[in-house]
Amino acid sequence: METNLHNSYLFKAMDAYPYNLEETLEALNYALSYNNRDAHALCLMARVHAEQLQDFVTAKQYYVEALSEGLDTHHIYPHYIQTLLWNDDLNEAEILIDFAFKVKGIDKGLLLLKKGQLFEAKGNYKLAIKTLKEAKKGGLNNGFVEYISNEISRVKNKLKPRKKKMKKKNKKSAKKKK
Repeated sequence: METNLHNSYLFKAMDAYPYNLEETLEALNYALSYNNRDAHALCLMARVHAEQLQDFVTAKQYYVEALSEGLDTHHIYPHYIQTLLWNDDLNEAEILIDFAFKVKGIDKGLLLLKKGQLFEAKGNYKLAIKTLKEAKKGGLNNGFVEYISNEISRVKNKLKPRKKKMKKKNKKSAKKKK
């Protein structure tokens, strides 16, 4: 009986998120009261803390707890990685991405997207573009492929100003030599 109630509340929370946060939290708290070790409920609670409250420390705690309940729960990894990127925990994000690639059934294209975003956050735009192109190859739907194309274009735009600045610096240094 408790499992049915737990699942019912979990489904209500999943259905309400992110449009009705009050209902989401109420249902999620009930679900966790029936099973405080459920990876799906813990992941959703982590998402609320990260995405809505920007409380990354608490979110990370929930993600760690969720993963401790099931390392093979593949839907947790992209959200956890995004939280680490938002919080500038780039080394942790890199380690988690590398581990996540070993999880059976995980969306490799999505992980490559996160890896590209990691390289972008580190300022390595060329490697970010290369990784995003790999992610695009792994895309399984047009929406994802289009999103990746937009990401590639956005990162390429970051490269252009750097090239112009470098050309200006080279011209200035050439003038100084004369």
